[in-house]
Amino acid sequence: MKIGKGVEWAVHACAVLALLPDEAALPGEALADFLDVPQPYLAKQLQALSRAGLVRAQRGAAGGYQLARAASAISLWDITAAVEGTAPSFRCTEIRRNGPCGATPAECRKPCDIAAAFARAEANYRAELAAVPLAQMVAGATRTASEDRKRLISQWIGEAVSLRS
Repeated sequence: MKIGKGVEWAVHACAVLALLPDEAALPGEALADFLDVPQPYLAKQLQALSRAGLVRAQRGAAGGYQLARAASAISLWDITAAVEGTAPSFRCTEIRRNGPCGATPAECRKPCDIAAAFARAEANYRAELAAVPLAQMVAGATRTASEDRKRLISQWIGEAVSLRS
């Protein structure tokens, strides 16, 4: 299972948005600048997050992005699903039916052990990510950041938001 960098960028973007004061919004360009990622690519991730109801986009002079619900109500799975979709990573093609010794349709009524194992693993993966709220990620980052970095982030957010207020 490969997780694209868009998921990483989206989680970090949501973590920054979680730091905003109430009712404040952060322009997408500023968010891309903060993360030092290409703005057009981050815009795609933000659109996906918006479609999923995880962020809100505000237009106009005071426009930008903000979380659509509390960071404690957004999980890593919510963000992953918004960016990468919910289709299973493993898609059984019933290869066991192929070849000169292929299984009969009757033998394929139930998923094979291979497909069942991948389905269990994916269910566990999704459940693990669903159990991790964004707020926990923000708290961890806050705990490990130096006081200087926290001050810089707070100052940067204040300046980026005040430009649009």
